[in-house]
Amino acid sequence: MGLSGTGLFTEWNAALTTGDPDVVADRYADDAVLLPTLSNQVRTNRAQIVDYFEHFLENNPQGEIKQSHINILDKNTAIDTGVYVFTLAATGQQVEARYTYVYELRDGRWLIVNHHSSAMPESTNS
Repeated sequence: MGLSGTGLFTEWNAALTTGDPDVVADRYADDAVLLPTLSNQVRTNRAQIVDYFEHFLENNPQGEIKQSHINILDKNTAIDTGVYVFTLAATGQQVEARYTYVYELRDGRWLIVNHHSSAMPESTNS
């Protein structure tokens, strides 16, 4: 897998469509930190990340990047920051959020080591 922030997001988003929280958690390093969009709890290990996605995936989410800014820090580290929108198919609700993914290349795989997602405080459609 090559380094492309949007490509890595596409792979993560595809993991969401499986409906399997373990498949999504496989995109994260074992020591990753997740500050999720729809929960106030910081997740700092695989079990907590799986727990979050067990609940989040009940909404049948599908994400779409609206803005992406990728910074390649070195050959093993990249940051993707921007805005995405999640459509929650279960309810039809759309959640616009700011995000930051920090990726590290570990054992030949790009893994998420930090993921922060927070709902927009107000609509950006104005």
